[in-house]
Amino acid sequence: MNTSHAIGLDIGGTHITAAVIDKTEMKLLDFSLCKESFDSNMPADQVMNIWKKVISTSIENSKIKDITGIAICMPGPFDYKTGICWIKDQSKYEHFYGLNIRELLLESLGFPSDFPVLFENDAVCFGKGEVFKQQENLSKKVMAVTLGTGLGACFIDKGTSISSGDSVPTDGEIYNLPHKDAIAEDYVSVRGLLSHYKSLSGSDLNNGLELYNLAKNGDQQAIQVFERMGEDLATVVIPWIKSFTADHIIIGGKIANASDLFLSSFNKTIQESDLKVEVSISNDNEIAALLGAVSFLCD
Repeated sequence: MNTSHAIGLDIGGTHITAAVIDKTEMKLLDFSLCKESFDSNMPADQVMNIWKKVISTSIENSKIKDITGIAICMPGPFDYKTGICWIKDQSKYEHFYGLNIRELLLESLGFPSDFPVLFENDAVCFGKGEVFKQQENLSKKVMAVTLGTGLGACFIDKGTSISSGDSVPTDGEIYNLPHKDAIAEDYVSVRGLLSHYKSLSGSDLNNGLELYNLAKNGDQQAIQVFERMGEDLATVVIPWIKSFTADHIIIGGKIANASDLFLSSFNKTIQESDLKVEVSISNDNEIAALLGAVSFLCD
């Protein structure tokens, strides 16, 4: 059997993860996983240099000579067909607005201009990857949510991503849904957590990890912030779990690592709405996202 290999990239607001994926077996190659944290608000050429280094290291470590494509999980707003970035005023990729990421990436790597590059929403990639990991999800309706610098979501019906129709929000997105006096992402994201903590304590924190450590060390205001986020997330997703008739909701992303602080309040709010839905936390978001991205190259 001829086996082909592709690069999977998970690109977030603060990190890039790359790996070489065996497309026949849909498995990640040992030793090819490479990741790096960085400030996405640096000038575009500096960010591209970091991406190039991580991708090149992944290919080199995999020992694979013939790569047949690149599949990229990317946060929105983004034109996934053309590769143009429309992220603006989100505290990430401030110098990328309007740039063609496909062209920049191929130029940076020295690949031909017709080399296959596919972009897909990071939450959709995560959801598809989770379905690949848990075969029983192929027969279910799954809502997947990613919590990090932004709030992502996707709706998957028997393995197929659904982004239109009355049962899901516009484009399958929940970050921009009205919530309280703003939009959902203003409350359910790293910046939402930090903003809420500042309103309670008057203290500015640098990142979500600082807040997590405070909560784990017994800071009651930090604990309260995570609990409130769980309630807010549940309030945002409940109408769409109902309209999509989801069997299973899977939560991933960086903040999912703090599920011990918000899952209880999330579940409580879900139960109070008389919903019966399986809730689970992903334990390897990045690998799921990489597999999900490369699965689109196979479609």
